[in-house]
Amino acid sequence: MRRIRDLPGPPGLPWLGNALQVNSEHVHRTLEQWSGVYGTVFRFRITSREFVVISNPETVAAILRDRPDGFQRSNRFSETAKEMGFGGVLSAGGDAWKRQRPMVLSGLDPAHLKAFFPTLAKVTERLSRRWRDAAAQSRAIDLQADLMRYTVDVTAGLAFGSDINTLESNEEIIQSHLDKVFPAFFKRVMAPVRYWHYVKLPADRRIERHLAALRSAVQGFISEARHRLDCNPQLREQPRNLIEAMLAARDRAGSGLSDEDVSANVLTMLLAGEDTTANTLAWMIWLMHCSPEAARRAADEARAVLAGRTHLTDHRHLNELEFIEACAHETMRLKPVVPINTVQALRDTVVEGIAVPAGSLLICLMRPAAVDSNRFPDPCAFRPERWLAGVAQSAFASKRVAMPFGAGPRICPGRYLALAEMKMVIATLFGTFEIESAKTPDGAEPRERLSLTMSPVGLRMQLRDRIAEGAQRT
Repeated sequence: MRRIRDLPGPPGLPWLGNALQVNSEHVHRTLEQWSGVYGTVFRFRITSREFVVISNPETVAAILRDRPDGFQRSNRFSETAKEMGFGGVLSAGGDAWKRQRPMVLSGLDPAHLKAFFPTLAKVTERLSRRWRDAAAQSRAIDLQADLMRYTVDVTAGLAFGSDINTLESNEEIIQSHLDKVFPAFFKRVMAPVRYWHYVKLPADRRIERHLAALRSAVQGFISEARHRLDCNPQLREQPRNLIEAMLAARDRAGSGLSDEDVSANVLTMLLAGEDTTANTLAWMIWLMHCSPEAARRAADEARAVLAGRTHLTDHRHLNELEFIEACAHETMRLKPVVPINTVQALRDTVVEGIAVPAGSLLICLMRPAAVDSNRFPDPCAFRPERWLAGVAQSAFASKRVAMPFGAGPRICPGRYLALAEMKMVIATLFGTFEIESAKTPDGAEPRERLSLTMSPVGLRMQLRDRIAEGAQRT
């Protein structure tokens, strides 16, 4: 039985440990490099906090499945989320998580997504119009900004029953506040010292203003939902969306839920619904554009399913986009939107023959095994056909290795929605447009930036409207 202090790891400085070697924006890359040097289990330290880093997928899966009883979010993660106002199901643990999880699941299951599909189609049509306007004006598209508008509009429609339509709004949009929160949150989680408890820097005062604006928007969603419940009491028994279900549950005697729980989960849905899918879509578009054969095959599939339309109009068409779904899984293998998953042990345990005392911090690396040549042939190549049914592949080439949505009881509840959004956007993009360029300003590969989720930096896209050009020729 080894102890944590027996593990290899990068040398550090007295008191600081490895703090000067770790930058929060690319900590995942640093840990992946160290994993290549020190193996699938190693340790490092930031001041008084010592971390055990695990990259073996079988061990990672076992850890993730042992939640919430054996492991939970780190105390720093949960405390920081709560003080910033989104201590909902994302950061909750124990009984609090068990109370909140069923409500979130009830609003994101396939049956609700099927009923929501007309709204999803409407939002996708708005994105198509926005991109057609950009193509007509030969205007470069800020890819992440547009995709975040799309995912927030989808989340607000599904979870809150609100049509906020940021895609067609020229006013101050909710994203101008949302996209500041996760970077600030992640910096606080990684900070060696929680200085903001004692002194507020200008950046801390700015994030407080963004959070205040978001809380105001959240209260607006809650007020609208309460009004609907008051006007139609039947909705308390048959809620149509997540916020109605949460308010109905909150009002039941003995629910154990508070107004703060409702508000925190509403904000969590906005944050998680924006970043994760939008970033994966941005990476997906870039990888497909860099792979002409994959792009051609996706375009052929999309055009066959769209049959002249600009977007999908029937939820059954989602099942016909097998290759596009394979592109999504291949993207998540190469560019996992959450490349590190930090947990804290709730009890003394043993991990890979190492004694792990209660309270120990473990970081699960999600990418190294997914780009391991022993598990995936030609591991760094974008080959979506790996994920198609009937294609011969390594026994390890499965979602059990990549685990893009996590594993165990805390697997991502929004995974069905995320895949539906990806298919809708990619079918519209490759079915109705030609991508003239998708690149960064300097033409280099997009830099990975971690701010809880991993995003490509500076990616812009130029489109040509294939349908409009066809109409002009005829």
